[in-house]
Amino acid sequence: MSAFGFDHSYARELPGASVAWKPAPVPAPRLLFLNDALAQKLGLDPAALRADDAAAIFAGNTLPSDAQPIAQAYAGHQFGGFSPQLGDGRALLLGELVDPSGRRRDIAFKGSGRTPFSRGGDGKAAIGPMLREVLIGEAMHALGIPTTRALAVAATGEPVYRERPLPGAVLTRVAASHLRVGTFQFFASRGDLEALRRLVDYTIARHDPELAGTPDAPLALLRAVARRQAALIAQWMNVGFIHGVMNTDNMTISGETIDYGPCAFMEGYDPAAVFSSIDHGGRYAYGNQPNIARWNLARFAEALLPLLADADDEAAVQRVVAQAMEVIDAFPAWYEAELLRGQRAKLGLADAQEGDAALAADWLALLHAQRADFTQAWRALADAAEGREAPLRSLLAEPASADAWLARWRERSAHDAARLRAANPRIVPRNQRVEEALAAATEGDLAPFEQLLAALRKPFDDAPELAPYAEPAPAEITAGYQTFCGT
Repeated sequence: MSAFGFDHSYARELPGASVAWKPAPVPAPRLLFLNDALAQKLGLDPAALRADDAAAIFAGNTLPSDAQPIAQAYAGHQFGGFSPQLGDGRALLLGELVDPSGRRRDIAFKGSGRTPFSRGGDGKAAIGPMLREVLIGEAMHALGIPTTRALAVAATGEPVYRERPLPGAVLTRVAASHLRVGTFQFFASRGDLEALRRLVDYTIARHDPELAGTPDAPLALLRAVARRQAALIAQWMNVGFIHGVMNTDNMTISGETIDYGPCAFMEGYDPAAVFSSIDHGGRYAYGNQPNIARWNLARFAEALLPLLADADDEAAVQRVVAQAMEVIDAFPAWYEAELLRGQRAKLGLADAQEGDAALAADWLALLHAQRADFTQAWRALADAAEGREAPLRSLLAEPASADAWLARWRERSAHDAARLRAANPRIVPRNQRVEEALAAATEGDLAPFEQLLAALRKPFDDAPELAPYAEPAPAEITAGYQTFCGT
């Protein structure tokens, strides 16, 4: 296979952070999905990637000549418990592309077989979870939320065994990088300060080059990552997204959303909403996501502290701990500011006033008390701005409950309906639609998947033919809905 133009800075500059490995061959590769628009942004030729031999490339049977696949090492807190070695148990980084805009992007497989980090797993993936990554990642991208994206999915022609045999697949994922909090924890937990220092330098060069050579660069990196995560989590919250498994190995340094396993979009607004089948205690509930992000950042700070002070210098340690805690303690305010900035846009407020946070909070309290659909209720504000309140009131158990809030909202500002529709999506990945599409794809019918994907790429569109994708599931389905990690 001809070269992709790969570089391998991660493997070259971070010895000991990965293991060279090869994907497992598969019997019958078949291309299920190719992201033509993303391929073009990467400087790749979509036509060439659809050639007869492309399936073998994306299934891992035939690699580009300049690919040097590696399994990356990392640690992580999973549901609060620390594992000193996790790593890519079913993923391989093929290399990095520098796209025509000069941005470096990782190109990685997911589901390509066992690695030294598989911990007893088979390293494989099924068609359903890999196509879920496509749907949710492309939806997030269309919503303007930083995310990893799928370049391709290839069927393997072999079964993977979960609760039942399922058809296998390999995802090709594109990311700003796969650096995560757990990458830093891996070296910190081993006391390998030289490797940790190299990792900080590499990360800053890749994601925050303006911080290179600054005093206390690890502390500056912590602040930059915290700022990115504050913005990201606020965006999640403003579209009702629940990640479902916010372990430290799933928090990226780049600020992109990664790993769409037991994720879901909330329908009826409920801060306690949990869909993940493995989140028994609600650790990663919708309303707890900002707190978990702060907790994860505290773990990141702990990993960086050995670079900031000699452990034998108690005064220096206390000083840097206090500095790190200033960042961790500042996170809630950064998050709230980002959240309110998004809420002002979603409320159609052209300027900032002191009572805006209360107006937004009372709106959410109304939605919660009235069991209103989160996405539809926000979208209905555009109709209300045009003097048509019936669409919003129809979503409420007690329509008159909106009277007082709507009066405050109208008094606050004149509202532009077009601006409101541009800020509030009509279409998000409705859980029922996602499950229907994935079930059909598992049985060999890709049409529902392709139709849903086309709709998700136009989240703000009012086209009549998209109406079925804007409707919530029946209450009996929503009440018992669960998501699964797909591993």
